[in-house]
Amino acid sequence: MLKKNQSTQPPDLVQLLQPKNKKSFKMNLSKNINAAHETFLDWKKVPFTDRQTLLLKLADVLEKNKEKFAKLITTEMHKPITQSIAEIEKSAGMIKFYAKAENVLKPEKIKTEFSISEVHNDALGIILGVMPWNFPFWQVLRFAVPAILAGNVIVLKHASICFESGDAIEKAFQDAGFPKHIFQNLRIGHDEIKEILENPLVRGVSLTGSEKAGAEVASLAGKNIKKSILELGGSDAYIVLDDADFEEAAKEAPMAKLQNTGQICNAAKRFIVHQKVEKDFVPKFIEEYNAFQPADPFNEETKLSKMARPDLADELENQYKKALKNGAEVVLNLERISESEFRPGIILVKEGNPILQEELFGPLAILMIGKDDEEILRLANDIPFGLGNSVWTKDKKRADFFIQNLESGTVSINKVTSSDVRLPFGGAKSSGYGVELSLHAIKEFTQIKTVVGNI
Repeated sequence: MLKKNQSTQPPDLVQLLQPKNKKSFKMNLSKNINAAHETFLDWKKVPFTDRQTLLLKLADVLEKNKEKFAKLITTEMHKPITQSIAEIEKSAGMIKFYAKAENVLKPEKIKTEFSISEVHNDALGIILGVMPWNFPFWQVLRFAVPAILAGNVIVLKHASICFESGDAIEKAFQDAGFPKHIFQNLRIGHDEIKEILENPLVRGVSLTGSEKAGAEVASLAGKNIKKSILELGGSDAYIVLDDADFEEAAKEAPMAKLQNTGQICNAAKRFIVHQKVEKDFVPKFIEEYNAFQPADPFNEETKLSKMARPDLADELENQYKKALKNGAEVVLNLERISESEFRPGIILVKEGNPILQEELFGPLAILMIGKDDEEILRLANDIPFGLGNSVWTKDKKRADFFIQNLESGTVSINKVTSSDVRLPFGGAKSSGYGVELSLHAIKEFTQIKTVVGNI
């Protein structure tokens, strides 16, 4: 996601990034960061419960404007309108969770021989968010809200096609009564990330995006001794064992892959099916999958829309051809019907196909067949990613086998993998590190301070 795409940026930003304007641009960026720091110095002193009161107001702003915000999402990145509304509703629900959450930042008292023995969690300061286009509100808010509740302030570099969503989120914070510079959407290009992370007032970064983008930003953060959290790509397995309720698994499978036109990091991308249930599961899976056909994203009946950008469609089509060239078989043809639209496809892939080492970000699913639990586990783990996996079985012992041995941040049993604000969300291996959501996320951008002694 760090590849610059000038064509998607507003004309004023394109002009702003020209060398002749670089000096004035840097001065403005420094001004934004200084304003954020001044806000932080006051915000970190605001009581936890007062911050929560403002969060409740922020949730109310989202709920009252959900149709307007949803139309903005659909306009910018083409998500079906009902899914855009659901994104705003989920974001509001997440904010309410934190608005009513336990204060996990209270000093923790430890029993020692000293009269004072405590562990404190201090806010870090300015945190940079580098966020993607696939969930323009949810991804931003799920990072920003717990960080702000912890006493930090945010500067956002949103995806270039979602600058309007970034502005809308900034205004929502202001409408809720937050200090003016507690959340700033910076209409900048990727080249300015380096400058921001080199600023000593910026103390951390959270990125949701590709593995390449994460490696670049984490390297910059590490070089400047800044905390980083990465939520990167995935190639999640949807495992259907021979004792599963295969009809229910087949019914849920298409949405597990095709929600948001398959442009979700933790979408089911590889359907690994036990060979004993292949003849029962696969035809039902295909039948349900065929119900998802591209249509007008503003129509409330639409389940599948076009991809966010033509270049992303180009990339998916090239991956499809690459998979076929290396032995994959067509189960359902991935048919491109416009610049950014596809009739969704399924390919049968065998072990060793290089496409298994890549993430398919769009309406193309991989089907694999395993002979037993051990082989299915090996197929599931034999990728660089480890975001989430879904296992369908009626046997608790078999479920426990996969729970203990799958290399991923989440394992879902008899359900589609999805994030839940009550539970920590994060990845393993090349899917990133750090935690979002749950009470754990409140402490991610804090500094542990040990206080010990006698008084």
